[in-house]
Amino acid sequence: MEMPGNLYVVAAPSGAGKSSLVKALLEVDSHLNVSVSHTTRQPRGQEQHGREYFFIQPDEFKAMIERGEFVEWAAVHGNHYGTSRGVIEGLLTQGKDVLLEIDWQGALQIRKLFPAAVLIFILPPSWEELEQRLRRRGEDQADVIATRLENARTEVAQAQFFDYVIINALFETAVFDLKTVVHSQRLKYAAQRRAKAAVFHSLGI
Repeated sequence: MEMPGNLYVVAAPSGAGKSSLVKALLEVDSHLNVSVSHTTRQPRGQEQHGREYFFIQPDEFKAMIERGEFVEWAAVHGNHYGTSRGVIEGLLTQGKDVLLEIDWQGALQIRKLFPAAVLIFILPPSWEELEQRLRRRGEDQADVIATRLENARTEVAQAQFFDYVIINALFETAVFDLKTVVHSQRLKYAAQRRAKAAVFHSLGI
């Protein structure tokens, strides 16, 4: 079923700057809606339940899987993350644009269910810079950072399956690139036809 809203999916290895880029994009694009994911991991820093994530227990997460409530879910760094099917479909049906900030596994699951979804991958400029960013965050122990770097080897290899790749070397440039991708998608023929169906109908196309 065609839905008038656009679905954007942003993925990246931990430390590439995905969350900061998405936050900056949301500050300048009021038409984007973020679907808050569910996770079994513990909150970090100033994160709040219902804002960054819905923080739930593993047994509750498992029950949601069994009820088919997730449009995608995945195990990442020993924790589980999932995206609500009902929320996504509801927003897209209303003609609203939705942005998902998830891992590559979830992104590829989304593509199967929503073929028109736009997949965007964020890459770091180098392995050295990625490690420095993880250490500067000051949120994880050395062994956790080592695991994230090891997992990143697999994660960056998935960029080839995405529609767009943004290298986050200079933050301001990466934000501009992300805004450009979002706006360009809205102007594609298929997206315009979904969003402005009445106009196309009146013009007989």
